[in-house]
Amino acid sequence: MARISIWSTIASSLSAEISQGGYPPGAKLPTEAELAVRFGVNRHTVRRALGELAKGGVVQARRGAGVFVTLVPTEYPLGRRVRFQRNVLASGRTPSRVILRVETRPASQGEAEALEVLPGSLLHLVEGVSLADDLPIGLFASLVPAARFPDFPEAMRRLGSLTAALAEGGVADYTRASTRLTAVLADGVQAGHLRVPQGAPLLRSATVNVDDQGRPVEVGVTFFVGDRVTLTVAPE
Repeated sequence: MARISIWSTIASSLSAEISQGGYPPGAKLPTEAELAVRFGVNRHTVRRALGELAKGGVVQARRGAGVFVTLVPTEYPLGRRVRFQRNVLASGRTPSRVILRVETRPASQGEAEALEVLPGSLLHLVEGVSLADDLPIGLFASLVPAARFPDFPEAMRRLGSLTAALAEGGVADYTRASTRLTAVLADGVQAGHLRVPQGAPLLRSATVNVDDQGRPVEVGVTFFVGDRVTLTVAPE
């Protein structure tokens, strides 16, 4: 009975700290070893307390990564006008982006067809991580025609917003022409950037955006973390 009382007390203490914001949604809890030292118990007792929290849906263990406070997924509508910052703000979170890579290179055959440019035309590529409350929710790559948007890379670095960068390039509004969703597993590089274990489920979203004349202005791919985002179809 004493052992049950100890692990139950630990579970109650951690649950109270979580509910009071000490560990916000998505936060990683201290390791079993650290908690054992803190509470003056063995790791088996800590493990049982964490197991109780997991049963109640308070935390979730991720193999090789640790124990995390259960997330309330970010609602992310997919409609004619998909805007990252607007979607994240509407969910009550703070959006941000980290740019990982910028380069200019020739278009492949498929990219040229999607953007309606000649094969070999120069494209600007920007890759980065999209975050909500500093937690990665997606790994993105955007391609735009370099001839039409010569300053796109600098604008993305400075603004961190596709909408704002395209607006500076003369496209005040754009709409989603197509979205293709597939399920994939995170490779090592994706896992590192998204802070998930390798093999974690991701949602791959391949998109084409067009201007008010129906001309493609951007094609992109985003890998969303499966348990951090709820993608919904939202007609506009």
